[in-house]
Amino acid sequence: MKTALLVIDMQNFFLPMTTTALPNILKLSNFFTAHSWPQFFTQHGHPPADFAPPIRNQLVRKWGADGSLHTNTPDWELIPQIAELVRAAGAPVVPKNTYDAFLGTGLEERLKAESIERVVVVGVMTDCCCDTTGRGAFNRGWETWMVSDGTGSVGEQHERGLKAWGFGYGDVITTEEVMGRLS
Repeated sequence: MKTALLVIDMQNFFLPMTTTALPNILKLSNFFTAHSWPQFFTQHGHPPADFAPPIRNQLVRKWGADGSLHTNTPDWELIPQIAELVRAAGAPVVPKNTYDAFLGTGLEERLKAESIERVVVVGVMTDCCCDTTGRGAFNRGWETWMVSDGTGSVGEQHERGLKAWGFGYGDVITTEEVMGRLS
């Protein structure tokens, strides 16, 4: 099965949630690069239009202007090691302003154009953007793996998100298991 790595929202704002995930994401990205397999990186953020009344973006409504990630700010930038991976792999960065990387981004068309059959999801937050994007992939017919040590979130939300994912959607596996299954 042709497989793509989806690296979700590895941005400065989320750095505290990536202590375990970041080294494993780097390892998986390098593994995919070594095999010339496709990788897609997402970057969550809200442009100024999302903050103009009447506010229509659900996340801005929920989190407010101060709790939302503004585009073109230091918090919005990709973590430096991730930005380097993007450059090294020549991988696309998919901008998004919802939890689901499939909504209004063209990601689905890109995966179809590459004849992708399976996606491997890593990044942050396990229980929000990774989960929602993974469900989006699952619902569109892709076999979808969630990487337990390649995702991160706040406190217990990480483990709860993985448990819910494994029950309803796909395999929850480790970085080593991904590389073993794909080798």
